[in-house]
Amino acid sequence: MNRKELIRKYLEFFKSKQHKQVPNASLIPENDPTVLFTTAGMHPLVPYLLGQKHPLGKRLVSVQRCIRTGDIGQVGDKVHHTFFEMLGNWSLGDYWKKEAIHYTFEFLTKILKIPKNKLAVTCFKGDKDSPKDTESAEIWKSHGIPEERIAFLGKKENWWQLPGEGPCGPDTETFYWASSSPVPKKFDPEDKNWVEIGNNVLMQYYKDKKGNYKESSQKNIDFGGGVERIITSLNNEEDEYLTDSFLPLIKEIEKVSRKEYKNEETKRAMRIIADHVKASVFIIADGVTPSNTERGYVLRRLIRRAVRYGNKLNAKSFIVKIAEPVFEIYDDYPHLQKNKKQILQELEKEEQKFLKTLEKGLNRFKKLVSKKKELSGKDSFLLYQSFGFPLEMIEEEAQKAKIKFDRKDFEAEQKKHQELSKTALTGKYKSGLADNSEETKRLHTAAHLLLSALRKVLKNENIIQRGSNITPERLRLDFSFPRKITKEELKKIEDLVNEKIQQSLEVVKEEKTLEEAKKQGALGIFEEKYGEKVSVYTIGDFSKEICAGPHVKNTKELGHFKIIKEESSGAGVRRIKAVLE
Repeated sequence: MNRKELIRKYLEFFKSKQHKQVPNASLIPENDPTVLFTTAGMHPLVPYLLGQKHPLGKRLVSVQRCIRTGDIGQVGDKVHHTFFEMLGNWSLGDYWKKEAIHYTFEFLTKILKIPKNKLAVTCFKGDKDSPKDTESAEIWKSHGIPEERIAFLGKKENWWQLPGEGPCGPDTETFYWASSSPVPKKFDPEDKNWVEIGNNVLMQYYKDKKGNYKESSQKNIDFGGGVERIITSLNNEEDEYLTDSFLPLIKEIEKVSRKEYKNEETKRAMRIIADHVKASVFIIADGVTPSNTERGYVLRRLIRRAVRYGNKLNAKSFIVKIAEPVFEIYDDYPHLQKNKKQILQELEKEEQKFLKTLEKGLNRFKKLVSKKKELSGKDSFLLYQSFGFPLEMIEEEAQKAKIKFDRKDFEAEQKKHQELSKTALTGKYKSGLADNSEETKRLHTAAHLLLSALRKVLKNENIIQRGSNITPERLRLDFSFPRKITKEELKKIEDLVNEKIQQSLEVVKEEKTLEEAKKQGALGIFEEKYGEKVSVYTIGDFSKEICAGPHVKNTKELGHFKIIKEESSGAGVRRIKAVLE
């Protein structure tokens, strides 16, 4: 089984069950300030899980590109990745547990031909908030999964919910026996030979602001399964880097480094390079460039970590060569091919920049140790953080210079820094995955007015949205424009938005085909992400945009619009921050 075959079979199966395919969305979440990247297939569907009607209906299916940054430190083993693809199917208030489990079972056993005796499942064991999920267990049993292959686990393993208020509920996970040894009669979830290949989240409840759980008026099903993991299991492999999603990258690294994918240390370095280069290609393709903040910082960290491990394998100026196979493996992503030249340029530029930084770091190291007989935790962490020295390199250089280096001091300094970063990020992203507050709706609607005002005042119909970030406090809109906007122009833009607010214009939502929306002049970003039907929001005769919401009903609800900042957000992209008073 290869990547394309699995994706094709999955989409075909769920389409045969009346599911409509949702296009693969950008890695940059639209109108969601709570996370840096799209982390799961359900991420672009949050407004619809909360009750908004989806233009394609109540049954949806997709394959979604995802980035998860929490595991960067663990990448290097057989199973962790920064970039991965996720299969997903959803019921938005349509079918429930019986059908969801039936579809999962039918797909795994009839389409993928997995023997029933190689499957096991987990269900929620119940607590004060929700009873034991015996209903799901009984459905699994009706499909021939024996009682000893069903384990009941707690909230940590078998419960899903948003960080704040919102839909939540138990989940039931499916496991595959991935070893060549005989399948044990009893399922032990702690046994690493049982690999999770899918998860049905049963959104049965709604958690309110006070933390109380109540039955949800719209019960949703959200299935997710990792492409790479399923392929590895079906091919009876243990190493996900030997599947067709990674192998061409590993072979190129072997070629460039003149080393083989053999001992554990070399394997780890090669996996890190393969994962980080692939993730970097996809992040750049969605409009991010290396920087010292937010998404740009994650990208910079990935590229530099790949370069460091390349240096360990004695590979020099190699990153562009390693990136090439990504475009071949994922030739079904048109935006990768379209942006190939720019992606490779960004990778090469950052690699060269980092090599110079490493050189400066060596000079700093020499200065630091010229008068001392030891390297403090603070100094070693400076080399690691500011000059990109890997810990192993600090140890090697200290050994060469015959000076004392205490790894524990370094780790204490690193822990201090991680705590500070974690605190900062928690503050930034504490509002949860989806914020449908009235403040957010108002600012979201104001962003539509702002985009139209920019096009009219600057007399430039080529201005398009390049990204947005909306919190209950302010809106931030990135748009294509080649120069700084003058104070006079900003005043005119602000005045025009306020004029439209005062005109009490109705905000009208209509569902149209993409072709109809385009013919009527509706604006939209990342065109390839749209399905056959879209939601179009029209504000008087001033603004018409394809969007997923949320919005107010009338501009009179907005109050007074004020621009607080205009700045550059990258080459040919400007950024405006604004508030409603």
